[in-house]
Amino acid sequence: MRTGLAPDGGLYMPSDLPELKPAFWSSLHELDFTEIALEMARLYLEDELPVQVLKNVVNDAFNFPVKMHSLTEQHHILELFHGPTLAFKDFGARFMARLFSEIAQHEQREVTILVATSGDTGSAVAHGFYKVPGVKVCLLYPKGKVSRLQEMQMATLGENVTALEVDGVFDDCQRLVKQAFLDEELNKKLQLSSANSINIARLLPQSFYYAFALGELQKKGMDSPVFSVPSGNFGNLTGGLLAMKMGMPIHTFLAATNVNNVVPEYLKGGEFIPKDSIQTLSNAMDVGNPSNFVRIKVLFGSSDDPIRSHIKGYSYTDEETLEEIRTVKQQHNYLVCPHTAIGVRAAKEYAAKQSAGIPLVTLATAHPVKFRDVIVPETGQKIDVPERLAVWLKREKLSITIGSRFDEFKEFLMTT
Repeated sequence: MRTGLAPDGGLYMPSDLPELKPAFWSSLHELDFTEIALEMARLYLEDELPVQVLKNVVNDAFNFPVKMHSLTEQHHILELFHGPTLAFKDFGARFMARLFSEIAQHEQREVTILVATSGDTGSAVAHGFYKVPGVKVCLLYPKGKVSRLQEMQMATLGENVTALEVDGVFDDCQRLVKQAFLDEELNKKLQLSSANSINIARLLPQSFYYAFALGELQKKGMDSPVFSVPSGNFGNLTGGLLAMKMGMPIHTFLAATNVNNVVPEYLKGGEFIPKDSIQTLSNAMDVGNPSNFVRIKVLFGSSDDPIRSHIKGYSYTDEETLEEIRTVKQQHNYLVCPHTAIGVRAAKEYAAKQSAGIPLVTLATAHPVKFRDVIVPETGQKIDVPERLAVWLKREKLSITIGSRFDEFKEFLMTT
């Protein structure tokens, strides 16, 4: 958890994937979110932290609601945007921050967190780790390719949080972070770790809300849902696969992307061929070489057929995304961000070819207010900015601009 990237450049995975008993999965409707989270976290962390400490971590990290909104009797939206930064990344970032805080109390060496972000990861990590003792955070985001609100949430904090505005695309940011983890000189001087989805500790809490969604469906007499997951770096979907491997009954997964469709093309029978990312309205999903695809391969024994059996791929253009935003507002009087719109459209396309009765759950990844510049012109509905977000728009931007060369990034890390 503390190193993030493995020494050979690969990503860490649990050596064993423990399972919870069927009685746990069938009784989810009786448990609240923190109770579900504690039971699932204990499988991986009870040897590292006393149960009471882990319980405190869970209760403090997840001190905000998780809600299910029903578009129809069959199709439900799991709202994951009610945390401090109004994005689903709050789950992983806040959980990780509190784990690192516990570690910092027992170790003397400061940890430096490196994060590449194409959107909400940065703000969630920035706020999750803000002023955490013993931890410095360095965020890398592509210049001009995140929304102003996303940028101001992460680039105005200061203290132990530094935001680097990289002259490039998200893939450049991710490359710089990976190179840093493999640089021997850097790692001798700094204790480096990560807080985005290349770190396995970010993925574990993302499995918790899949179980919560099943519990909400059980209250409606439903079971074994289809999950439609807006996907970029594929950490969110990998969290769902972890839940499935832990014993959770799931019908199938839908990997819903924008035109950065490397994985959907593979799922339809093609080769996995990384490409340069393309900028879209759903910017957090603008990833041309998803890091977590290798984890998906490992979870299925590197066999293509089981992957394609459990995951179906869908991809949509900006025009189709905007059309779906309008349609959901017109038909259901409900606002969705561009990422969530892609998930909703994939769920509807899948359902149109299936027999009725299978419950669908689309993961809503960000509050509509974070993309009001896109949504308002399409729907005509004003979206007020909550005061807890508006305050960041009034602050001074503190980011530092750098190029996309590794030597420049390394020098920055070595001298700060």
